[in-house]
Amino acid sequence: MFNSAAVFDTSEGTSKRFSVPVVQELASQHLHSLPERYIRSEKERPNDFPLQQTDIPIIDMDMFLSDSEFCRQKELEKLGTACQQWGFFQAVNHGIPVSMMERMKKIVREFVQLPLEEKLKYEMQEAEGYGQLFVASDNQVLDWSDIVFLTTLPTENRKMNFWPTTPADFRETVDRYALEIQKLCKTIFCLLSEKIGLKRDTFINMCGEMEQAIRMNYYPACPRPDLVLGISPHADGSALTALLQDDETVGLQIRKDGQWFSIQPIPGALVINVGDVLEVLSNGIYKSIEHRAVTNIDRDRVSIAMFYTPRKEAELGPAPELIDELNPCQYRTFIHEDYMRHFFRSKLEGKACLEFVRIK
Repeated sequence: MFNSAAVFDTSEGTSKRFSVPVVQELASQHLHSLPERYIRSEKERPNDFPLQQTDIPIIDMDMFLSDSEFCRQKELEKLGTACQQWGFFQAVNHGIPVSMMERMKKIVREFVQLPLEEKLKYEMQEAEGYGQLFVASDNQVLDWSDIVFLTTLPTENRKMNFWPTTPADFRETVDRYALEIQKLCKTIFCLLSEKIGLKRDTFINMCGEMEQAIRMNYYPACPRPDLVLGISPHADGSALTALLQDDETVGLQIRKDGQWFSIQPIPGALVINVGDVLEVLSNGIYKSIEHRAVTNIDRDRVSIAMFYTPRKEAELGPAPELIDELNPCQYRTFIHEDYMRHFFRSKLEGKACLEFVRIK
């Protein structure tokens, strides 16, 4: 059974459609062998025994509300170090109700269990809806996942024809969750500006009114998880990304010093990572990091990524205060919409998209 993934045609700037399988349908057939389009080359395959990383930084957001300036500054130092050295951290005590997070995961599971014909009412078109993104050719190796991708903020940019009406509270739940994530990301964005000696609102002012999109990922169980990837290695094109994971199943891996590390889920935590935009604004002080998702032989898995991005018209580049003779400008100035057009036209491939704006 097939649906269509829509991507941007790199030559004409219009959308081009490729027919790709619904992975959930493939998985339900209890395959003895995988279709060739999902099998990775030997150098791309996940390690059979990924190194479990327990030292990924954990940031307690409550500390930034502390009456103790010492505690606040100590946590701010941890936050800055996490974003410079890892590009990832797990945020705890972030203020988003656990019940809301659990409901978000449940509505994804309820949606993917709908009959296929119901889900295909929201078939992917021009980078929104149900299907797959970043499919750039008919012979590209595909990810072992199905997704729902939606614009969430500002509300006037929403394309409600792609927002499912089943389960009944899908739209309301996503709306409330989007507003909570927006508040959290704005707080982190301001803290990271402060940490490197800028005014707290510097990054916000450079980006204009921030926008937001959500990617709901469904990874069916796979009979050969050693041969496939749930999501190809990539860095995010956002300023910040907030990821809600399943508590029970490890799937997210990040690449540090040439080694892939699995991120062990912490119940109630959100995984926050630096996107390409923040690397540019900070002139490379904060790093966007390559990451991927692996699959599981016994369990399916869901994850929900919320992307916090500048407005499309924003003119972006490194903050002038961060450039001097010892710290030359590393990235050219660009319009954010041009960067995102390039990002969605490309297949996911490490940090290749950042080269689009890097000064050689």
